[in-house]
Amino acid sequence: MKISVDVDCTPEEARRFMGLPDLSSVHEIYLGKMKRTIEEGITPDMVSNLIQNWAPMGEAGMGVWRQLFDQMSGSAKK
Repeated sequence: MKISVDVDCTPEEARRFMGLPDLSSVHEIYLGKMKRTIEEGITPDMVSNLIQNWAPMGEAGMGVWRQLFDQMSGSAKK
């Protein structure tokens, strides 16, 4: 036997029905920061910070990233 139930509701109604938290205020803060970053532009400090957070090996990983970017930009010394 197969039973199907169709529920016609908005995403907000579904979230409330499932008991999920309302994260709209967090979403608005995040969007505000993203818009501000886009308007102000990305600074080298931001890129460095991002890579440091993503680099698996700390300073050694940063060296690999620097070397990669130097090679891509053609500024690597031969």
